Amino acid sequence: MPQVGEPAPDFTLQDVHGTPVTLSDLRGTPVLVVFFPFAFSGICTGEMCEIRDNLEDFEDAGVRVLAISCDPVYSLRAWSEQEGYDFDLLSDFWPHGEVARAYGVLDENRGLAIRGSFLVDEDGVIRWSIVNAPGEKRAFSGYHQALTLV
Repeated sequence: MPQVGEPAPDFTLQDVHGTPVTLSDLRGTPVLVVFFPFAFSGICTGEMCEIRDNLEDFEDAGVRVLAISCDPVYSLRAWSEQEGYDFDLLSDFWPHGEVARAYGVLDENRGLAIRGSFLVDEDGVIRWSIVNAPGEKRAFSGYHQALTLV
């Protein structure tokens, strides 16, 4: 798992419209990379709705949110449309969990990303992170702490 102060592993993943999003292309902008297990699941929906409902806090700080799961693009698109998410949902479906593995948050036995969040600064360096145990919801207050570092 990459540590605070280390370069964030670069990646390119498709968004809900099939458009590639590359982390290194976002240099110059802080990015919050949020891994979650499954679209449509209870805890994940609650967490992503908290981000949706507080997106202005991230935007005011100039932080772009990239939420990543091992779900296929089509599932993420349906979920995004249902919940009205106005931030990027990215699919780490194939090669299955490759980006989650690079960040040390892939549960190999269950084929899902565990809840890990990483604040990447404008130079591509990890400045804050938190990883929760499976089934453990992230405290939204942690994101407020991370935003103070921008």
